[in-house]
Amino acid sequence: MRNKRTAATMVRLLENARYEVLPTASTEDKVLAHLPRDRTITVTASPSQGLAATLELAERLTGHGYTTVPHLAARMVSGRGELVEIVERLRGKGVTSVFVPGGDAETVGDYPDALALLEDLKELGSPFAHVGITGYPESHPTIHDDLTVQSMWDKRRHATHIVSNLTFDPAVVRDWVRRLRARGVAMPLLLGIPGPVERAKLLAMATRIGVGESTRFLAKNKGVFARLAAPGGFTGERFLERCAPALGEEGALVEGLHVFTFNQVAETEAWRTGMLERLRDAHGR
Repeated sequence: MRNKRTAATMVRLLENARYEVLPTASTEDKVLAHLPRDRTITVTASPSQGLAATLELAERLTGHGYTTVPHLAARMVSGRGELVEIVERLRGKGVTSVFVPGGDAETVGDYPDALALLEDLKELGSPFAHVGITGYPESHPTIHDDLTVQSMWDKRRHATHIVSNLTFDPAVVRDWVRRLRARGVAMPLLLGIPGPVERAKLLAMATRIGVGESTRFLAKNKGVFARLAAPGGFTGERFLERCAPALGEEGALVEGLHVFTFNQVAETEAWRTGMLERLRDAHGR
């Protein structure tokens, strides 16, 4: 039986959950059919489709009333000129928040990593109120731990919050958050967590898309993929419960969840609202 403090932390995080989606032809309809307008939607960047698909979907969802966060994958932007065009385009549509990863693609221009693009955004007057960067609780598949830690320290001057990549070890989350804060990184954190994943749909999605921040992690971490694709799926409830004590500590500054939906939008929202209902019923909220 979880205690009230743990339950309260879980409720707070679930209430402040945003959803990551992939820019496919059916995504807009899924979001409109299953998500209320108070959900924040992040749109990942696909090397195979280019940034155009990300920007177009983000603009359309913003027009429908959602708070939308396009991923501006640094390696997919050619340089300052294109970045200026992207900024003007998004601001003209009312987009106020972006997420800046390095991205999967080969570098096409002047930005070999996220920091380079973040520095240019700052020189352009910090045009977005909210700028997210990636955090790595576990080792990055291709980057040494020392470099990821240093990179986060360097990027803290240009960002407003951190979004953690996937991990399935609550102890890793606890230790990472504590190390982060001990280093003086005080940006709020969104914990990356997978929504409910049904095996056949995940396999089909990974095979068909094979790109983007979500699927990059799976492609390079076979053990994670196996756990997500196990029969019965992975809901994350037990994981969230075990993380909650550390996430609720004073100074942890974990303000919500970043839910990797793998485009299973209806299932993810049903999971979130169902868990909230059970927690509130059990603890009188």
